[in-house]
Amino acid sequence: MLNRLRAVEWVGDWDHVLARVMSRRVLMREYLRRAALWAQEYSAESAWPFFDVSEYVDPGFRLSPETAAELDAYLGRVPGSEIRETCAGAVRLAEMREQNPAALPDLPDLYEPLVLFYERGGEFVRDNAGGLDLTGVSFRPGTPQGNLSTPPFRALNETVLDALDARGRVSYYAVDGPQALLVRRRVVRGERHDELFGPDLRWEPTDRLPETEEAIKGAGLVPLDEIAAAELIGDAVDRASR
Repeated sequence: MLNRLRAVEWVGDWDHVLARVMSRRVLMREYLRRAALWAQEYSAESAWPFFDVSEYVDPGFRLSPETAAELDAYLGRVPGSEIRETCAGAVRLAEMREQNPAALPDLPDLYEPLVLFYERGGEFVRDNAGGLDLTGVSFRPGTPQGNLSTPPFRALNETVLDALDARGRVSYYAVDGPQALLVRRRVVRGERHDELFGPDLRWEPTDRLPETEEAIKGAGLVPLDEIAAAELIGDAVDRASR
């Protein structure tokens, strides 16, 4: 885990980060959901959302002296107290899981979505209103209770995350059939692109979307949010790997 974090470029290239806005937003949303679950488990709601959960799981836990020294040296190069806190938590929880997995609750890995978020574009910052600036998109964290009801995002797969990222304003739709198909409409500077997520796990041009939004509704296409779209992409990846 520490090696993964060392490879993160905290202040990345602007174009590189903007090309991953959608996946980073989904990953942050999933992290906030998982953080709410862990906070609920350990009555740590006051520390939510960016906290070191290992302090609540086992207050007496300590890293090996060598790893602790390496982590402390690394954290000195990490921007922002909240990011440093989660990086420390990710390393400590990973070590805790390796040493005594039975001591951890049956909850989804807390820090994996956030580490993936960092790997796909680096830091986030707080704005003056308490929101999160994810570089290219603003995000309201909400409350622990509100995030408990967020639909889970389980497909933490690079293919799925890459497939979520696209230029322009994107709308997703499901096409009914024996296997639900996923189509999207992207509008980039007024130019429309209709695409189908095909069996080769790539977006391909399609004529399955009618011209207007009214006609789309009449055709029985089901509008989807990013999480539902990601689940369909994940299903397609699973089928392709069998």
